[in-house]
Order: sequence, then C-alpha cells, then structure tokens
Amino acid sequence: MPKSLQGKTALVTGSSRGIGRAIAEGLASKGAAVVVNYVGNHEAADEVVAAIAGRRGKAIAVQADISSVSDIHRLFDEAESEFGAIDIVVANVGVAVIKPLTEATEADFDHVFGTNAKGTFFVLQEAARRVRNGGRIIAVSTGGTKMFFTQTALYLGSKGAVEQFVRVLSRELGPRGITVNALSPGFTDTDLLPERDRAVAAGMSPFGRIGAPRDVADVAVFLASEEARWLTGENIQAGGGVA
Repeated sequence: MPKSLQGKTALVTGSSRGIGRAIAEGLASKGAAVVVNYVGNHEAADEVVAAIAGRRGKAIAVQADISSVSDIHRLFDEAESEFGAIDIVVANVGVAVIKPLTEATEADFDHVFGTNAKGTFFVLQEAARRVRNGGRIIAVSTGGTKMFFTQTALYLGSKGAVEQFVRVLSRELGPRGITVNALSPGFTDTDLLPERDRAVAAGMSPFGRIGAPRDVADVAVFLASEEARWLTGENIQAGGGVA
C-alpha cells in the first residue's frame, strides 16, 4: 500500500480505543508518525502504540486531559518534541450524559461541555497555531446533530458547537492552505452505543448494520490526505446512510 502520509506527523486526541484508535492506526498505516492521546488508561494507549510499531509504524502515547487547557498545551509540546512540526490534528474526544434535559445538572453540563465543547475548542485553537501550512484539522462530531433524539441535549448541544467551530476556523485558516472539517459518525460499534439500541440502529442503515470504527477511520484518513485538499468547512457524514 502506498505510504501517502510518509513524513507527516499526526496527533489524535482520545485515541486509545474506539474510533480514535482506528483513526490513529489508519493514519499510521499510511506512513504518518502518530501521537496517541489518552486520559487514564495507559495500558490501552500502549496497546495502540505497540500495534502501530508491530506494523513498522511510529507512535508514542501521551497522557493529557483535554478539558484542561494546560494539558492541551503540554500535549502539543510533547508531540513536537518527539516528532517535530505537526501536520494533522484529529480532535476526537467525546463524553456523553444521557438523561432528559429537565434532569440534567450543572455538573452534567460542565462535564460534557467542558470536554466536548471547551476541550475541542482549545485543541482546535492550538492546532491552528501549530499545524504547518497545508495541514489538516479534523473534529469529530456526530450524525445525531441532524436528528431528533430524546435525552441527548447535552451531548448533541456540545457537538453542535464543534460543528460551528469548524466552519469558522476553516475560513480563518484557508489562506494558509489548511483544511478544517468535521467528521460525523453514525451508529458505531463503540462503548458509547448501548447494547439495547444496536438492533434498531442497524435497521436504520441501508446496509443493515452498525458501523465499525474502521468505517469511520477510513473517512478520516481520506480527509487527512492530499486528495481532500479541496474540502474544507464541511461536515462529512460517516453514518452508513442513516438519515
């Protein structure tokens, strides 16, 4: 397979498992050196690094909580210290609290928006400052922002904010040749999808199944490639046709 990202450096937040892991491994398979970010599960992050190394790729694991701006700065510092200037940033971290809007607490709001909205905002800010001209920035949202689901006001509200960040930043970074896009997975086989919802979710896709993390990751790898140079400010749906 051609190593179309050879010589590039990629940083993927929340990449010790699920979609983030698949994206990190996908970018590495194309030749990128990858910074695998995790919050607390260093064993899982080390597994990702070992898997990439086992395929003759380059990766390191860096602990950082993206709800902390100082952690974000340290994450980028360590990435640059190890691999040099950054070419690709994927802002992937997301948390969810599922409950009716009338029952959500201030602590719930602060947890979800502190990670999904605030954390992603400052990851995008740091990416804008550090990514090389001609680079790629991708923020992971969700296909749920175009649907009407109960008990998801906090999660979908925070991801809706991410989509607006992307639109604005794409205009601000266009003169530097940096593309900025949102990637919105549909129902995907991760810890965030409850077992009770999987059969219904599969039935909503023309393919009759839920997505695998690699289904989404392959789209992210495309958005990170030279072939995606004419796409910016977009929200790419990767949901297997779920409308």
